[in-house]
Amino acid sequence: MAKFPSFLVGLLLLCCLAAMGEANEKYKDPKQPMGIRIRDLMKRMTLAEKIGQMTQIDRKTATPEIMKEYSIATAEEWIQMINDFQHGSLSSRLGIPMIYGVDALHGSNNVYKATIFPHNVGLGATRDPELVRKIGAATALEVRATSKTYAFAPCIWYTFENHLTKVCRDPRWGQCYESYSEDPEIVQAMTDSRKGIPYVGGKGKVAACAKQFVGDGGTIRGISENNTIIDWHRLMSIHMPAYYDSIIKGVATVMVSYTSLNGKKMHAHHQLITEFLKNTLKFRGFVISNWQGIDKITSPPGANYTYSVEAAINAGMDMVMTPFNHSEFIGNLTDLVKKNVISMSRIDDAVARILRVKFTMGLFESPFTDLSFVSHLGSQAHRDLAREAVRKSLVLLKNRENVDPPLIPLPKKANKILVAGTHANNLGYQCGGWTITWQGLEGNNLTTGTTILSAISAAIDPSTQVVYSENPDVEFVKCGNFSYAIVVVGEKPYAEVLGDNLNLTIPEPSPSTITNVCTSIKCVVVLISGRPLLIQPYLPLMDALVVAWLPGSEGQGVADVLFGDYGFTGKLPHTWFKTVEQLPMNFGDPHYDPLFPLGFGLTTKPIVVE
Repeated sequence: MAKFPSFLVGLLLLCCLAAMGEANEKYKDPKQPMGIRIRDLMKRMTLAEKIGQMTQIDRKTATPEIMKEYSIATAEEWIQMINDFQHGSLSSRLGIPMIYGVDALHGSNNVYKATIFPHNVGLGATRDPELVRKIGAATALEVRATSKTYAFAPCIWYTFENHLTKVCRDPRWGQCYESYSEDPEIVQAMTDSRKGIPYVGGKGKVAACAKQFVGDGGTIRGISENNTIIDWHRLMSIHMPAYYDSIIKGVATVMVSYTSLNGKKMHAHHQLITEFLKNTLKFRGFVISNWQGIDKITSPPGANYTYSVEAAINAGMDMVMTPFNHSEFIGNLTDLVKKNVISMSRIDDAVARILRVKFTMGLFESPFTDLSFVSHLGSQAHRDLAREAVRKSLVLLKNRENVDPPLIPLPKKANKILVAGTHANNLGYQCGGWTITWQGLEGNNLTTGTTILSAISAAIDPSTQVVYSENPDVEFVKCGNFSYAIVVVGEKPYAEVLGDNLNLTIPEPSPSTITNVCTSIKCVVVLISGRPLLIQPYLPLMDALVVAWLPGSEGQGVADVLFGDYGFTGKLPHTWFKTVEQLPMNFGDPHYDPLFPLGFGLTTKPIVVE
């Protein structure tokens, strides 16, 4: 019998063992049932690797080396950078891919040239769930175009990202524009658009996040991160219904609110996170903290970080945003597990949930960016969809009462028209917060789009002269021989806590512009705002008033309706108050005495051109 050299026998044995090891790695086999893949992977993981899965870091602190060491869960910035991070994750011992999260509240809003859709408050005015479904699908494609696989934001919508389930009960709250409505039935109806659409799975989808759990739209005086005082029945009937639908339809993740509920911090609320969300509602995805959310369990934030880690994880938090202190979080959580303060079963529950989402998304099979989606970023089809959304979101509150004909639709052919106001020629203002940056920007260089002024100029008859003056004085207006004026004013961009506003007045110089123009000539005021503002003092001066909310990048939608190519159909998603002293005031309240009620909106018919 032939004899083989001993080193060849050893080599063959090593190859066979390696092949057997590879064959036994069931978590790498997409043909295996998901439960088997999860269990097979978890039995191979060390405590450090499991805690790494529970850690979300910021792109500014992420490096491929960190991703390799801990198999950490996320980062932030576009294609090459994300692929570099993913290479780091895949070079770890077990090759577990990362999941990359991004805020995408009204489009892929961090990216230059992306389509910026109207914020949710405007979409709520459309009462069109099918439109919201289309916007969700479009946003998913634009998010995937820059390699991101997971999107979170504050409310409940989209087949890919921000499941914005917020119910704004007080417009003083800085996140009110992230809510479809004050009415939970409207919010629930708008989120129902995703029926039959998977939240994850497939290269054209992005994992969705329902946020922010729960009751953040009902805080005292609308102050962000404040306390919501509410009984169980009202919590379930006002703030919870949209979560029911999201979970039934398979939303991948839920983000927890900064707020407290009856004095108990939501990030430490075991009853609602574990007992109700996970056990009662049978949510099978993972629960993620807010940005530095667990730090704020104590006052001041971070005062007892070890306690914060213990309280959050034991409450049911699965993944924790640690943008600047991931090492401290990992160290604290490791010590708490070794001391049996946090059980290993709690860690395993969190990791299994995270891995379930990753397997469902197909990240183990397709971890890297697919450049085939780049053409979808800011595509004409998506811009046309955004323009349609703008048209349907506009709410007409006044149209020259008791005068025939009404001012709107405006004539395209006129001698000369005046366009005025701080927001007429400012793309940043009309897009609002969460556009390129957290707080948004001003000016026309932040991204690609059409200002309302440009849209007006393009819509009118070529013979009509357009004069733009941001804040004209009375003499200029009276001497200008204008046929009519369009005054575009409103709020400057803001987001979250920096948008809290206890007086809700229109900022100067907008009131002066309204007064100077509307006391001199016929005028329509277009209000750019993420919520109802105090307008009663100026309403008698206006011939017509249009609420355009935060329309985004496609200002042509405003001109489409002003000039009668399409009719006004939008309805108020929020009660419009008379004075801030009435707040909070919602439909059905005993003291309900609004300037304009929930659901109000005048209609017009398109002009038919013979």
